[in-house]
Amino acid sequence: MGALTDVIADETRRRAVCDDGVEAIKAEVKSKRGLTGVAVKAGFKAVQGVKPGFIPMALNHLLDDFAAQIDPFYDAWQTDGSGTLRDYFRSNDVKIANALLSITDERGKNAKSRTVAKAYQKLRPQAVNHTAAAMPRVADLVSKHVS
Repeated sequence: MGALTDVIADETRRRAVCDDGVEAIKAEVKSKRGLTGVAVKAGFKAVQGVKPGFIPMALNHLLDDFAAQIDPFYDAWQTDGSGTLRDYFRSNDVKIANALLSITDERGKNAKSRTVAKAYQKLRPQAVNHTAAAMPRVADLVSKHVS
């Protein structure tokens, strides 16, 4: 077990992580600009339209795997002992992004919804960049719930 994995084992704390995670996702999507921002916002809107509550449900479903990928980075930061978690996640943003995307790539192959699968495939070429850019929010989320 790891820090975030331990936190989400408690149902009340898991719900809080999911709620804050959904807000972080929404903030990240809202912050996107330009043509890629339009594509991200359109993809997010399409996925939200799959069914009410789809984003929180999907995050809750992915949370155990995400935590298992994030925990080693959190542990490495604690061992490193320098800087903030936000700084550490920024300096390892592509590694963390690829770790998280390995989960969504696998799940995307088996998506039951054609809308979700299509949106994911359309956005996947830029997913590392977008996920890496979200690392400050991811670090803040982990800090809030683990510390």
